Amino acid sequence: MASGEDGPREVAGSSATLKRELGLRDTTLFAIACIIGTRWIPAAARAGAGSVTLWLLAAIFFVVPLAVAVATLTVKYPGCGGMYLWTRGDFGPWHGFLCFWLYWIGIAVWFPSAAMFYMSMTTYALGPPFAHLALNRAYLVAASLAAIWIALGTNLIGVRVGKWTENLGGAAAWALGALLGGLALMVWSRHGAAAPMHPIPKWDWGTVNFWATIAYAMSGLELAGLMGGEIRDPERTLPRAAWIASAFATIFYVVTTLALLIMLRPETISELNGLAQVGDAAARALGAHWLPPLIALLALASAVGQFGGLGAAVSRLPFAAGVDHLLPVAFGRVHPRWGTPHVSILTLGAVASFLLVAMQFGDTMRAAYQSLVSLMVILGFLPFLYIFGSAWKAGKRLSATCGWAITVLALVCSAAPTAEVSRVWLFETKLAVGTLTVIASAWLVYRRKSSRRVAA
Repeated sequence: MASGEDGPREVAGSSATLKRELGLRDTTLFAIACIIGTRWIPAAARAGAGSVTLWLLAAIFFVVPLAVAVATLTVKYPGCGGMYLWTRGDFGPWHGFLCFWLYWIGIAVWFPSAAMFYMSMTTYALGPPFAHLALNRAYLVAASLAAIWIALGTNLIGVRVGKWTENLGGAAAWALGALLGGLALMVWSRHGAAAPMHPIPKWDWGTVNFWATIAYAMSGLELAGLMGGEIRDPERTLPRAAWIASAFATIFYVVTTLALLIMLRPETISELNGLAQVGDAAARALGAHWLPPLIALLALASAVGQFGGLGAAVSRLPFAAGVDHLLPVAFGRVHPRWGTPHVSILTLGAVASFLLVAMQFGDTMRAAYQSLVSLMVILGFLPFLYIFGSAWKAGKRLSATCGWAITVLALVCSAAPTAEVSRVWLFETKLAVGTLTVIASAWLVYRRKSSRRVAA
């Protein structure tokens, strides 16, 4: 297949094509569901009011350039495949495959850890008689598997159905942001703020590592670009959706972080159960004991939407590589009835489920898995070097420069050990070896498939 502007949309071995089912509302809510991660709110609030400044800086120097890049590149390279398509067209097939491989593995590692987090947080927030289940490993695994497969399953049977999972998640994020903002205003008017509002971020090793998390939390627009082949009138729809979603994500993170700081002191906020804590605090202050379960359910709905959005979008990467015969041909086919890349979706679900179950067997396996989780930010950010490189080639040089700067800063910060790390050399070695192993595995798969393609 040529690497021209049409990109991989015709499916190898089939006359079927992906269906354009997403309008402006659907694309906007899809992007919001992919960006918003409620797990980052307690972590930001625990770092203090300086996190608000970091959110705003990330929005200006990362999210805005990313929105410009995604909108520009989707027009330049219409079709399904997003970053794979862009990188392949601008830097060649090997770089396109490496970009896809790094991002896909990063998301596969993200899924089980995120699922366990959200299930534990939601169960704890529901209070008695459910709170004790937050420590029940069997329950958490079963609930996490159910959440993953419900989200992926709705997208498996078609974007027409699956988009409602993402729409629900995006709408839940809107509702959660408005609820926490409103509660914070009422508590502030009666009792004032619980925490001092110092806008300067803390400058220590723990905070430096957290800067990468802030930038990672603001990523997600690139996932909407992966759905370019299924968006109606993408040249007009995607840029508008990107700007709306970017603005909402910034406001959401700023408002919800401030809301937690108004109702709780930073040192008392748990990164795992911070949303449950703020629900309890608001319930005590306002006499509304129904608040914690409502906050928990909204956070869960947002999480399921995020699972569906990430799963649906990321599955288009192996689909596009399959069309180019860089993966087995089955990855490049769509289901004859549902019109979705079903093999890619099922593969992602199977890998995520395996990692989720594997992390439960023995402390050694769990420790190894946690080492993989520490690679998530690095694997997630390396593809942005390609994305902003393509933006540079498309003439968006200011956006590319800003995006590159934040990407490099995030990569450096993610490699900085936190105060809890006692053996720095081991921490750095694991990151280096893990990253190089992923890159080497990409080269082995690419070389084998590309050699067979040339021979054929």
